[in-house]
Amino acid sequence: MNTLFRRILHAILFEFCALIILVPLMSYGFNMDMFHFGALALLLAAAAMLSNMIYNHFYEIVEHRYGWRRTVGMRVWHTIGFEVFFMSIALPLTAWWLSISILDALVLDLVFSAFFMLYAFCFNWVYDIARHRLALRRATQK
Repeated sequence: MNTLFRRILHAILFEFCALIILVPLMSYGFNMDMFHFGALALLLAAAAMLSNMIYNHFYEIVEHRYGWRRTVGMRVWHTIGFEVFFMSIALPLTAWWLSISILDALVLDLVFSAFFMLYAFCFNWVYDIARHRLALRRATQK
């Protein structure tokens, strides 16, 4: 599977699965209309996909230039860096969309960030295992 197609598939699956989990939980938890919150979630998901591709592109350039290895520690820094980058986009959008203060949007975005840090770790772990097993299955069928 070529890298661009694999990245697009990964991003779409990542956001789709997150929306299925997140929209009903957050709508209920914050007592918001599911469709209004769902629309915000779709906007944030689209922004996250684009941000993710941009962030990872530049991260990989720096990673290659400095010879960084993908250790657990580097994955933690990678995740924190992305969350800071994305929150700079999501915070004003969330405040505007929901007509709430920046402080309230920050609290909501911190809940989003906590969810997505845990979710990203779990999703990527399962995704890597599934991709590896699919590759093994394809190799044994040849």
